[in-house]
Amino acid sequence: MTEDFSPAETERGRALRRAQLPPLLGGRLTGLALLLLLGLTPAGAALTGVFGDAWGLRVLAGGLLLVLLRQAVALPFSARVRVVRHRYGLVTQGWGGWAADVLRGLLVSVPLALAALYGFYGLGWAWAALGAACAAVALSWLAPVVLEPLFNRFRPMDAGPLRDALLALAARDGVPVRDVLVADASRRTTALNAYVSGFGRTRRIVAYDTLVTTAPAGEVELVVAHELGHVKHRDVLRGTLLGALGAAAGVCVLAAFLAAASPYAADDPRGLFLLAAAAAVGSALAGPLGCAVSRSAERRADRHALELTGDPAEFIAMQRRLTVANVSDPDPPRALHLLFGTHPTPVQRIAAARAFATPPA
Repeated sequence: MTEDFSPAETERGRALRRAQLPPLLGGRLTGLALLLLLGLTPAGAALTGVFGDAWGLRVLAGGLLLVLLRQAVALPFSARVRVVRHRYGLVTQGWGGWAADVLRGLLVSVPLALAALYGFYGLGWAWAALGAACAAVALSWLAPVVLEPLFNRFRPMDAGPLRDALLALAARDGVPVRDVLVADASRRTTALNAYVSGFGRTRRIVAYDTLVTTAPAGEVELVVAHELGHVKHRDVLRGTLLGALGAAAGVCVLAAFLAAASPYAADDPRGLFLLAAAAAVGSALAGPLGCAVSRSAERRADRHALELTGDPAEFIAMQRRLTVANVSDPDPPRALHLLFGTHPTPVQRIAAARAFATPPA
């Protein structure tokens, strides 16, 4: 049911979904096709030798080409998605800024990919699995203080009623936070969001400047209350541990697959592109399960926000604002939602708020 949204709002969200779905899927499928082509033919093994036949040089060549070729293949599709989103008023960044973000992304992804590959081929599967688990945990800790500042600028929220209210909300919820920050999201987008990131002394509430400047204080509080729900229910910690276990298990599965299917020895980087293709296929197959886990966590966080604030009417108003501002489809097709939806649909979230407001007798 979409009665909470006007026909124009509903159609606008559906039109954006229909317009950006082909390039989004096209980018994924083309990237997967590239990896399968290189992994299942001698071309991939040949590419790992462009710097020489030494083991370390093969890993270096394969890792660099893996990241750069995937980025090159994805760029036209990413650019098309950007054009579509700009048409709907969601993009404020120029092409120069977008290109700079792409380069910053490469500066992060290339070292991480090379570290993973050197670990996989140099340590053996058991130590590589342990290293992958440790890396997943370390990145969760480092991301807020090292990676996030590479892409956004943050400033402390100005002293005032909103900052006081958000800190009081966190205190009432028993979630210690270091600070309340505002991210300069408006230089890229008009979309609204907030999140809580970090662990322990690095934990902070982060609100997009687009949210702070356009939404009433009560709605900002509800968005933050939802994010505090993730902390309260240890979703970040649980996600980090699951990510670590998944990374370790993934290394073990990939090592077993290569032992059975690769014409090269386990420590021979000529099978690097087959490794990447198998990892991409596994990630795609696991995607719907990950989305289902995410939707469950989001429903729990919604319930937490409602219990913490006791304001279902404001929650509904907030969901309406987020949906309209982000040009989301209020009620996307069920199959698409099951495959790719990481959150309950806006219609489902509003229905849950109404059920909370009128519990059964």
